[in-house]
Parts: sequence; structure tokens; C-alpha cells
Amino acid sequence: MAKRASAAKTDTPAAPTEVDAAVVGAGPSGMAMALLLARHGFRTALIAPEAMAGDDRTTALLESSVEMLRTLDLWEAIEPHTAALRHMRIVDGTGRLIRAPEVVFDASELELPAFGYNIANLDLNRELAKACAETPELLRIDSKLASLVTAGGHAELTTEAGDTVIARIAIGADGRKSMVREAAGIAVKDWRYPQSALVLTLEHGVPHHNHSTEFHTPSGPFTLVPLKGRKSSLVCVVSPEDAAYLADLDDAALGLELERRAASVLGKMTIVGKRQIYPLGGLTARTVADNRCALVGEAAHVFPPIGAQGLNLGLRDVAALGEMLVAARRRGEDIGASGALQAYERARRPDIATRTTAVDLLNRSLLSDLLPVQALRSVGLYLAGRVSPLRRLMMREGIAPMMARPRLMRGLSLR
Repeated sequence: MAKRASAAKTDTPAAPTEVDAAVVGAGPSGMAMALLLARHGFRTALIAPEAMAGDDRTTALLESSVEMLRTLDLWEAIEPHTAALRHMRIVDGTGRLIRAPEVVFDASELELPAFGYNIANLDLNRELAKACAETPELLRIDSKLASLVTAGGHAELTTEAGDTVIARIAIGADGRKSMVREAAGIAVKDWRYPQSALVLTLEHGVPHHNHSTEFHTPSGPFTLVPLKGRKSSLVCVVSPEDAAYLADLDDAALGLELERRAASVLGKMTIVGKRQIYPLGGLTARTVADNRCALVGEAAHVFPPIGAQGLNLGLRDVAALGEMLVAARRRGEDIGASGALQAYERARRPDIATRTTAVDLLNRSLLSDLLPVQALRSVGLYLAGRVSPLRRLMMREGIAPMMARPRLMRGLSLR
């Protein structure tokens, strides 16, 4: 991979670099997007500072995302860092008048070895960055985007280090405050929840047996997801005040409190690493493509960490956009023109809208004291536990909607 390190500006600017696609943002979605395009013959630039080392979160890569990574020859390096998610258990811990029975989803019902695999973001980012470094067609520019202008049939991107990149399409994988989205003039719907997520890693005395357990509580989900060995990642969604209270406890007191909230399902808990708090909110872009720009991941959509949907939805963006661009090139079309962008918007809008709405409704149902809302949620979980066809449908659609599953997520080549 050609690599351009950040450098101080000089009086003589470097000549612009011309590429087919410029990807802005070096999180998992951005690196996966850049790798997909470069490995399919597009001259690709990946523009972003080096990934920060302080992210102790984890990601559950669902089966469809794993299939895409496998098709791109990335999974072999990633898999050793993961723990399989073979069972998903939902426990109603709301303590309310109407409660649902415990429901367990088993991957074997879908004839799968696992629903997905959980991995520390540090490990995932490291392996993707290594793959980027080993891809000759990929130019890595280690600098923050300073400006983006679209005119004359191309996008012109300038970095804070003084680099200029001319691209036929600019792809924003630069998160909730996306500069690419802003430059394209794409409006967003943005909202907040009265919740924060406390995120950390635990060691525990009882083996997890590859069970992911999600307690539904009146403040939001309390989710334990397996990691390698006797470790699990925790996402504890509570009020901002409760999150601050928990984060201020010493390790011993916090371990005891989390064990209590988890009903001791994993025995004694010991805190590993640092605690992180994230205020919760949601965002959807009016469109995922316009004005020679396309959006993937959190530049296009953000919602609470429920059901391992966030990054997996972003990777479906990546797979779908790659498919649309390869098809446009095969037809001899301009990959940044309206035809390819509109095809991407049509492909992604139903999936993004339904996923965002479903997660929003589930989260709000946990916060609601209204009996009809509690009854609907409880009846839905009851039927999922008792009606096998419905349970299998929910499991399949939870992994990825069949009607919106891109070719790469079905193990099919784009060539």
C-alpha cells in the first residue's frame, strides 16, 4: 500500500493525487470500504488520522458480516481474536406488571455454527489496518480532512496536512459528525435518549458457554457478550446519573454491583480495563448519497447499542455500495454520477429505515410505563419463544434482512 504520512505544509503544494474513490474515515466501516474497492481494481485513497488506541469497546460481527469478510479474504486473520455467539438469551428484568418469559435463540436452529462472533475493536481495527497496509492499490493518507468541494464531475478533497485528492466519488465513513455529509449538503434527523451506556470488559468466575445474555431493564438493556476465555463485554444502558454513579465506584464495588444486576449468571465479576460512558441518541441522514458523495456507517445512521445492529448495518452499507460501484463501472458509467448514487440509495433506504425504527421502538418500549406497550413487547417475546417459525424468522432477520442482503454477504463474488 502506498502511504503518505502527515507532513507540515510547505510553500509549494504537492500535485493533486487522482483516484477513483476517496474514503474518509478509518474505523471498521471505512477500512472495509477502502479494502473492498481497492481489491476490486478501483484506485482508492483512505483519508484519516491513525486510529485512536483508546477504544475498549467490542463489536459482535453477525453471520452476514462474517460472510462478507470471508469473501474479501479478511476473516482468516480476524477469527482468532473472536468468541462465537451460539446462543442469545433475553431476560425480562423490568420488574413490571406485565413481563415476558425468558427466550433463548439458538444458532443451530438456522443450521449455523454461530449467530456471529464478538471481537475487541482494538483487534478488529488492527487486523483491518494491517490488511490496508498490504494492499498495493490503496493509498493511505494519515491526515484529517480539511475541506471537500464537488464540481466539474469530480470531488476535490484537501487534508490538514496539505494533500489534495481528486476523486470521482467521495465516501463518508467519518462518523456522526461527518464532514463528507456536511459538504454534500445532506440533512439529518437527530435525536437524543435520556440514557447513557456504560461500556467495559469483565472477567467472571462462571464460563459463558458462548451465551450472549440481554436483560431488559426499565432503563434499557444490560447486555453481556462473550469474549475469548472467561471474559465478556458489557453494555449497561442506564440513566446518565446512574452511569456516572457506576463509573465512580471502585473495581471491587462495581464488580459486586454488576454481578447483582446480572443475577450472578456469570458468577463473580472482575473489572478489566477502563470504563467508558457514551450518551445515547439516534441519527438518520435524509439520503445516503448525493452530490458525488456516499455515506456508510455512522455517517448515515446512528442508534442505541441493541441487538448488535450498528456496525453490521454499516457493513451492509459497505457491501451494497461496493456492489453498486462495481456494476456501474461494468456498464461504463461514471461511478460518482447520479445513476450509481440513486441505485445505492434505493438499495439501502428500506433496510436503514426498518432497522432504525425497530431499535428505536424496542428501546422506547423499555422506557415506557404504559401497560399496552409493555403487553405488546411481552407478547412478542412470548410468541418468539413458543412459535418456532416466528423464532427462526426473527433470528434470520436479526442477522440481516434476506431481501437487503448484498452479494458479498451471500458469499457471491462481485466480479
